Amino acid sequence: MNICVVGTGYVGLVAGTCLSDFGMNVICVDKDKTKIDMLNAGQVPIYEIGLSEIIQRNVKLERLHFSTDLNEAVNRSLVIFVGVGTPEEEDGSANLSYIFEVAKTVAETMNDYKVIVIKSTVPVGTAKKIRQLIKENLKRDVEFDVVSNPEFLREGSAVNDFLRPDRIVIGSDSERALAIVRDIYRPLYLLETPIISTTNETAEMIKYASNTMLALKISYINEIATICDAVNADVYDVAVAVGMDKRIGPKFLHPGPGFGGSCFPKDVKSLVKIAENAGYDFKIGRTVIEVNEQQKERVVEKSRALLGSFKDKVICLLGLSFKPNTDDIREAPALYIAQKMLEEDATIQAFDPVAMDETKKELPEIVYCKDSLTACTGADLVIITTEWHEFRDLDFEQIKQKVKTPNIYDTRNIYDSQQIKALGFTYICTGRP
Repeated sequence: MNICVVGTGYVGLVAGTCLSDFGMNVICVDKDKTKIDMLNAGQVPIYEIGLSEIIQRNVKLERLHFSTDLNEAVNRSLVIFVGVGTPEEEDGSANLSYIFEVAKTVAETMNDYKVIVIKSTVPVGTAKKIRQLIKENLKRDVEFDVVSNPEFLREGSAVNDFLRPDRIVIGSDSERALAIVRDIYRPLYLLETPIISTTNETAEMIKYASNTMLALKISYINEIATICDAVNADVYDVAVAVGMDKRIGPKFLHPGPGFGGSCFPKDVKSLVKIAENAGYDFKIGRTVIEVNEQQKERVVEKSRALLGSFKDKVICLLGLSFKPNTDDIREAPALYIAQKMLEEDATIQAFDPVAMDETKKELPEIVYCKDSLTACTGADLVIITTEWHEFRDLDFEQIKQKVKTPNIYDTRNIYDSQQIKALGFTYICTGRP
C-alpha cells in the first residue's frame, strides 16, 4: 500500500517511519526543505530513541522516502496521514491553520479515491470541518473519506509506543475507510492490540480525555506532595501505596516540578476551550493547569527560601528537556525556573545530554556546560530538574569539592535524603521529609 504522511515532526516522522517498517511504501512530506534535506542526507531532525536505525533500514529497503512535493505524494498514495502541528492559540484553543492548509492542497490535488487520516491532535468536530473544506475545494468529482486516528506516543519512547500500542483508535462513518485503516495496522494483530472503531467525534475526544487524565494524575500527586511537605509525610510511600490499588495504578504518580512537553499543557487547555465553546465550565481541567503552574513556581520559591535571594547566586540546573530521552524543551519546567531566576540576577549554569542546542535558542544567557561536574562548579545550589539516567548516579563526593555551597534540590526525588545529607549536603526534594 502506498501511504503519504504529511509532517515530519514527532507524530509524522515516527508514524511514517514505523508504517514503512510494517512493509508499507511511505513518502513523508514536509514544506520545510531543511528538514527534508537532512532526512535525505541520513540525519534525523529530532531526538527519539531507535528512530534513526529504523529510518536507515527502510530507506535502504526503498520503502521510506522524503519529499517536499505534496501534490506528487498525494497522487501516488491511497491513504494520506496528516501529522502537522496544531499549536496553542493565546486563548488556549488549537490553531488549525496548518491542517486546513494541507486539507485544501489535498482536495485540489486528488485524482481518485483517498482516505485522509488525521493523526494530529485536533478539537472535537475538526474531521467534519475538514470533510467540508475538502468538498469545497475539489477540482475533480472524486470520492474520499476522513478518518480520525489519534496518536498516543510518549516522547522518548515514541517508536516503541507506535510498534506496541495499548490500543488503536479509528473514527469514521465509512466502513470502506475503516477497513483500509484496519488493514494498515494488521501487523499489530499478532500482538492482540485492541482496535476501537468509533465515530470521528468520539475518536477526537478520546485523545483529549486520555491526555487530560494523565495530566490530572500528575497534578494530583504534586498537590499531595505539597501537603506532605506541610505535614511531614512521605509522598513516595503515599504514591506507592495508592498506586497498588488496581483501580488507580502506579503510573504518573511521580511528583516533580510539573509536567511539560508539546501535549499535556496544550491539550488540557484545548479541552477547557472545547468545553467552554460547548457551554460547559470544565473546572477540573482549569485546576490541572493552575496546579501545574504552581508546581513550577514552588521550585522557585523553595530555592529562594533556601538561598535568601537569587541575586549574584550561581544556580546549576541538571536537565533542560521536559523529560528524559528527548530534546523537546516545550513547556519544560527547567526553562520556567531558569527564566525566573535570571530575572532576579542569578547566574544559571546548565547541562543536559541532548537538549542544550534547543535551549540556547530560547535562553542564550545560560552558561552551557560540557558535563554535570562542570555545571556544578561554583554553584550555590544544584537543582536536578530532569531525571536523565546519568543524573541517577552522580558522584556527590566530587560535586561537593566543586560547588560553592553544598545545596541540592532534587525535584524528582531520585536520591535518598539521608545518604545525601550524610555527605554534608543540605538536601530538599518534593513532598518527602
